[in-house]
Order: sequence, then structure tokens, then C-alpha cells
Amino acid sequence: MPMPRFFAAACFCAALLAPSAAGVEGKWTPQQVLELDPAWLRQLGLQLPPERLWDPRRGAGLLSAAVNIGGCSAGFVSETGLILTNHHCLFSVLQEHSTPQRDLMTHGFLARSPEEELPGRTTRVTVPRRFTDVTKAVLEAVPAGATDLQRYEAIERRQKELVAECERQPGTRCRVAVFDGGVQYVLIESFELSDVRLVYAPPRAIGEFGGEIDNWMWPRHTGDFALARAYKDGKPYRPEFWLPISRDGVRPGDFVMVLGYPGRTVRSLTAAEMALQRDGFFALRARIYGEWIQLLEQATKGSRDGEIAVASTLKSLHNVVKNAQGQMAGLARGRILEKQAEQEKEVEAWAAQRPEWRPAIEARRELDRRAGERRRTMLRDFLFQSIPNGPIALRHATQLVRLAAERARPDMEREPDYMERELPRLRARLERDQKSFYRPADEALMRSWLRHALALPEGARIRAVDAAFRNAPLEQAVAQLYAGTKVTALEERMKMFGETVEQLRARRDPLLDFAFALEEELRAFDRAQKEHEGAASRLRPAWRRAVMAHAGRPMAPDANGTLRVSFAHVKGYSPREAVEYLPQTTLAGMLEKHTGEEPFALPKSLLEAAARVDPAQVPLNFLADADTTGGNSGSPTVNGRGELVGLNFDRVWENVANDFGYNPAIARNVNVDIRFFLWLLEHVDHADGLLKELGIRR
Repeated sequence: MPMPRFFAAACFCAALLAPSAAGVEGKWTPQQVLELDPAWLRQLGLQLPPERLWDPRRGAGLLSAAVNIGGCSAGFVSETGLILTNHHCLFSVLQEHSTPQRDLMTHGFLARSPEEELPGRTTRVTVPRRFTDVTKAVLEAVPAGATDLQRYEAIERRQKELVAECERQPGTRCRVAVFDGGVQYVLIESFELSDVRLVYAPPRAIGEFGGEIDNWMWPRHTGDFALARAYKDGKPYRPEFWLPISRDGVRPGDFVMVLGYPGRTVRSLTAAEMALQRDGFFALRARIYGEWIQLLEQATKGSRDGEIAVASTLKSLHNVVKNAQGQMAGLARGRILEKQAEQEKEVEAWAAQRPEWRPAIEARRELDRRAGERRRTMLRDFLFQSIPNGPIALRHATQLVRLAAERARPDMEREPDYMERELPRLRARLERDQKSFYRPADEALMRSWLRHALALPEGARIRAVDAAFRNAPLEQAVAQLYAGTKVTALEERMKMFGETVEQLRARRDPLLDFAFALEEELRAFDRAQKEHEGAASRLRPAWRRAVMAHAGRPMAPDANGTLRVSFAHVKGYSPREAVEYLPQTTLAGMLEKHTGEEPFALPKSLLEAAARVDPAQVPLNFLADADTTGGNSGSPTVNGRGELVGLNFDRVWENVANDFGYNPAIARNVNVDIRFFLWLLEHVDHADGLLKELGIRR
């Protein structure tokens, strides 16, 4: 398969970097790896031929052992379909099967036979297979003279057509990935496995040791790993490639690669757009989601059923809030916006002297103007965007109303999330969410969402909220809403899943009625978002190409949830003056932190096993200078021979704003050492069967 144009160009920037550079910026695609200078890769520490990593003709290679699992990354580690990922990536499966009588979240889980493995109802694994540049086909679908909304719709329609054609192959899952807002479009073909079962997870006291106190921090002592198994046709899936486990581990200075699916970075935004991200996204996330954390904790206090129900949601919100706080702190500390603005001035001055690049100046200015306009409604927009993360009842009601309307349309004219290919996932989620529903907590979130909506300024108000709640005591109104709705009842909700608009309206359900009233404004919001995305797909490529031309070398595209590899070395860092952090921690440090009280209370079984060894000789976590972001959770970290040495699970606090720009001095990702995982299996859990499957024992 020929190399996509942008990928072929972007890769050569790596060859300009010296092997001794402080860090290697870039999340490289499988295709890019093949274009990198093999001699440079060998100098970095790669001992495999690059073509062993990826063969585009076959759509396979060692990189295909890295898979996507529900928004996290993971890696096959056996020929019998075992998948290793982070504990927090499979936490929802633990929560799904936990009860007050069998609390798997607290005590962990080990299946000693295949019959004991626990299915994850909504867990899916996608295995990469092929990447095809479809930029020309996508852009040719845009008619001449199209408005920005028409441009978006034409691009979306062509993407749907490409995906539909691709998915004619049984078991195939496809998507069109957009690079840097429209510089390139790539059709990604993957093989999907929908039968995924939990095999092993350590107790929560190990899997998230240190809790929110240690989250995003170093030094770290967390066993953030768990095992699942993928099945195909009722039998363990047998991957062509899996990652052999290294028993030698890593030392400072060792070369490593992080393989996975980084979610989203925003380095291609302008300074004005970055400022909008800070103020209209991260600041609001920190404030409103932080409030929701407190409400969930208060509403479930004293109820073990309630605590289990909200555990997965609460864990996610904690992580999101601390990330948002770190993003804002990092932006200020690194003066990232100021530096971005200075760079833009340099590019603009350069482009002004070259007629062929002058349109790029206007493109940037229009992007900035649009960012300014969006500030006026950023709180309202955030409230709309937060519905999928907020009250479960509101999420379900709006989804059911939208689904009924979309079902009346031809499949290719529907919103992507409501096409036939997505309905099994949506149905499974509507069913799975019942395990996470606890009415007092959900009512508390609904009251919070409505209070923020009722406080919106004139010109940004939500009419449906005002009509239903502005003149009523909020607590009483919300209680009546929940008392009168059937949306929160699983059996009734699943009936609603197949009903028409007329049937839903005929129910006279108060929550559905509110969702219908809200639908017109949600549709208007969606149209505005599409118009903005259409404009960005027209403007951003023009500006980005000027930025690349000014730099004199291509620049790696932003992360977008596609398979990437980052090259790195095990390395410590200095977080501030006169402080130096070493790159590795051990069981000894974990024992030092143990207080017997959460979140530093280790289980008795680990303490007993630790008493029989020298804890300073049991590696636990390590740092590397890999370029990672959200979505890299669970990414396999491998050595130069392609052997698994750890799992990525975090970044350090100083590096959270890495999404906006890479700083080699503080760009550090946190990995759990594979040797700690093996030590637990052998000495704490006595999982001899798993150790044999993993090739550690005969």
C-alpha cells in the first residue's frame, strides 16, 4: 500500500533529531515507522527491523498486538487471547459484577478456570488491520461553493459511505480518522471482538494504591493492571501477534516504545483556540465535575449499594477533574499560550512576505474570530456537552428521543451515533447503565445540571429548562420528575428503545416530555457545532501547512485515537529547582507509604508476601520520556526487542499540559513494571495457571 502523503512527509522530522536528544516528540503511525531512518532507530535502541513492527501489505506486525479496549489501550500477551491493560480500564467490569456480598472492586478477582471468567457487557476490542489514505476521495465530495455546514455534511456523508463499504467484511469495524482538522483523512480497518471476559484484577488497594492523592504524581507505587481474555465464536481468540513478557525489566537509560491509541491532543490549535479550551472546557470541567464528585459522595454516604453503583462514574470524574486542574496549571507554568502566540506572529510575518502563503494568515484570523464568538455561549455549550457524563436519566431520555427521530430516516442520513451499526452498542449501554443508577445520586446531579442551566445569562439560556423549572422549587420538581418517569426502569427503557416518536410522546412520561422540549435546542447546538467543524476543516489545513513550511520540517499530527508508537528512554526528571526524581520505584516505597488507612492500606496477602522478600528488589513503577496522552492508559511499554516491560498508566503532574505542547524536560509517562505484575501473580495470588499461559512457567 502506498504511503499516505502527509505521513510520508511528517516522518522525516524524526531523522533530524539526535539520538542523545532529551526526548523524542511525536506519536508515530505504523506507516510512519517504516519511513524513519533505520540507522536512527537503531541508535535510539530499536533492535528489531522496522518492518517487524508493521507490514502494510499484510496489515499486521508487532504493533497489531496493541489493541483498543473501550477507549483505553491494551496488548495481547498470549496466544490464547489474554489481554493486559490497566486496572482502571477494566474497573467498570469489576463494578458490573460487584455486590455488597461479593465486592470484586475491593477484593479483586482471579478466574482459576475459563468458566469463572466474567463477561464485560459493553467491552469491545478492536485489532488494527489496514490504513488507507482517503483524503482525495473525501475532499472531492465537497461541492463547489458549499457553505461550512454543507461542507461538513458532505464530508460526513462520504465518511459514512467509506465506512459502510469497508464494513461489508464480516467482523470488521471501520472509521475515517481526521488528522489535524482536515490535513489528511485515513480509513482505518480493524477486526472487532465483542466477547471480552475479565480474568484477573488485583484488589483496589493495589490497583489504585494512593488514590487521588497520588494520581498524576511521582514517585508512584500503583499496580495499575488487569487481565482479560478475548473470545471469537465462543473460543479463546488466537492473535497472530502477541507481546512476549520480559523478565529482565528495565534500567535507567533503556530504550522503550509505548504502543497504543492516544486520544486527543490540541497542538494544532491557535493560541486563541487554546485559551477557549482552557476557559470553556478545562475550567468548567474542574468546577462542575468537581461539584458532581461531592454530590455523588454525599448522596451515597452510608449506602454500600449506592457506593457500588456510582463507583465507576466517581472514579472517572476524579480523574477528569484532576486532569483539568493539571492542564490549567501546566498552561500557566509553561507559558504555553504565550509561546504559541509568539510562534504565530513569526509564522504570520513569514507568510506575509510570500504571496502563496498569505491566505493562511486570513485562515488563522478567522479561526481566532470564531473562538471569540464561541466564548459567549461556552457555559451553555458545556452543559449540553456534559449530558453524556451527567445524570443517567437525562442521558437516557435524550438518547431515546434522538434515536426515535433518527430511526425514521434512511440509515445513511442519520447521525453517526444512531446508525444501525451503532445500535447494538447503544442498546447494551442502556442496559448496562442500570448497574450504575442510584436514584438519590442521579437526582442530585440533575439538580446541579439544572441549577447551572437556570443561572445562564440572557442570550444563552435554555428555553426548555426555563419553561419546566424556572418557576418551581427545584428539589420538589426534580423529585416529581423521577417519581413519574419510567425511563429509569430497565424493562420499560428497553421497550422505549424500539419505539417511534409518536409512541414515546403517547407515554406522557415527564422526563421524555422534557427531553422532547430540549431536543430542538440540542439539534440547534449540534448544527452550530457542525458548522464550526466545517469551517475548521476549511481553515485549519491552510494554517497548519504554513506552520509546517515555516518550521522547515513536517510536524507530527495531533493524537486522534489511532494506533501510534512513541519512542522513549527510561529517565527521571527535575520538577522544580533543587529537586531531582529518580526514574524507578520499588515495593519498599509502597510499604513506606502503607498507613493502614485508605488510600494507603495494603491488603494482608501482599504484606505477608512482602515480608518474605527484600522489597527493594521488587520493581514497581518507572518513568520514561514518551510522548503520551489520554487514551494511552493500558498501552504496552516494550523494549527494543519488542518484549513487554511494563504498562503505561499515567503522566506526571508537571506534564499534564503536554496535550498543548511537548516539553522534553518534563515529558514523563508513568509505567507499572511488568516484574511487579509477575511477582503478584506468583507470590501473592499463586496464579500458576496464568503464569504458564504467559510463558513464565512450564
